[in-house]
Formats: sequence, structure tokens, C-alpha cells
Amino acid sequence: MIIFDHVSKTYDNGVKGLIDVNLTINDGEFLSIIGLSGAGKSTLLRAINRLNEITEGEIIIDDKSLTKANKKELKEIRRGIGLISQQFNLVKRNTVQKNILSGKLGYYSTAKSVFGLFSKEDYELCNEVLEKVGLSEKLHTRCDDLSGGQQQRVSIARTLFQEANIILADEPVSSLDPVTSVEIMDELKKINETMGKTVIVNIHSVELAKAYSTRVIALQDGRLVFDGKPEELSNEVLTMIYKGDSFLRESGK
Repeated sequence: MIIFDHVSKTYDNGVKGLIDVNLTINDGEFLSIIGLSGAGKSTLLRAINRLNEITEGEIIIDDKSLTKANKKELKEIRRGIGLISQQFNLVKRNTVQKNILSGKLGYYSTAKSVFGLFSKEDYELCNEVLEKVGLSEKLHTRCDDLSGGQQQRVSIARTLFQEANIILADEPVSSLDPVTSVEIMDELKKINETMGKTVIVNIHSVELAKAYSTRVIALQDGRLVFDGKPEELSNEVLTMIYKGDSFLRESGK
């Protein structure tokens, strides 16, 4: 469970990324975050693994304070959180295998990490997660020889290899064509349903959010303005989210 307790984020230039956000994300949810560019979607998502430090409030993950965690505690919490981004975050000149194995560097000492001294079990798990995303034959292929969709599948496999319970996906399909986008979303949904992983996706496409999510939240200028089921995203609500705050005024929120 992830709890946002009166969370705000103000950047050094005075821009408010999040304003008094209260939110509880339950285990096993597929949650999509929608809203205009600059609404605070990435700020909220990256606050969950503390890549963005909040300025007010507290974030609690499985009864542990992410906000107050020291360096050692933060490392432990982050082991359970995987991140998939639109840039894939792969070392392109390295093989698929090496990129996936990097998902567990947080479990190894500095010396073992430098020399790549992974266990037999880790190599076996690497093969298993590649099979799950349909890339078994690409084990020793350099990542710069893969298509964009294949590279994103490697990112997903690396997160599975990390054995994270929470998967954060920051615009995972924005650089992909429509067909490949659906394939990647199918992959994330399968992981959510078959493995019970909590999946949180920052996404621009309302259509994809409605098709794959069990729950959708929307941000507007850093504020949480919608939290509900995909089928509750009526034209009126979408107009409020993307074109103004008339819905908020009418509802008295």
C-alpha cells in the first residue's frame, strides 16, 4: 500500500508540482495518472521512489516512511520499486542480459557489482523474465540492435528481474507506434493480473488509461482533481481535467 499524506512539492524556481495530495494506492491495482503536460503526473510518480523529493507531507509504503527513510532504508525500499520510462534507460552498447542483470545491483556489494559477479540463480531468473516478455532469443543481442518496442520489453524484464512489487511506468509508450503501444500495455496488464504487481502508469492517452486501468486519477496544476473508475471518465469530467476547473466549482470541491 502506498499512502500520500498531504503531499506537496515546490521546485526551487517556485513552481508548485504537487499541492496537498492525499491518495492511497492499494496492492495489486493498475492505476493510471492522466492530465495535461505540466499537471504534475511525473512529479507524483517519481515521488514514489523519491527521485523527486517532496517539500511537505509524507509518503508511506507498506507502513514504512519513504519520506523519513535514511540512506540505508531508502535503498531497501527502492529494491521493491521498479521504474520503466519512455527513454528505456538501457545501456545501449550492452547486451540484453547485462541490462537485465543490472536490475539487481542494489542487492550486491560494490565490488561484486563492478565485476558483474552474479549468482547462478540470477542468470536463471534472467532467462525466465526474458521468456515472459517474449525475448528469449535476444539474450546476447546488443540493445542498440533492438526495436523501440523490444527495448521497452527489456526494461519491463529488468523490473521483473528486480522482483519489484511496485512497477512505475513513466510514459512507457509515448515514443512507440500505436500497435507497439498496445503490445506494451498488454504486457503490463498481464504482469498486473498474473503476478499481482501494483502497476502505476503516467500516460497521456485517455483511451489506453480507460482500457487497461482498474483505477484512474487525474492531476490539474498539481492538484488531484479526479479519482475513480475508468468508466466514470465522462465527457464532462474529461473537459474539467483538460480544459478548466468548472467541474470543481460546480461540485464544490
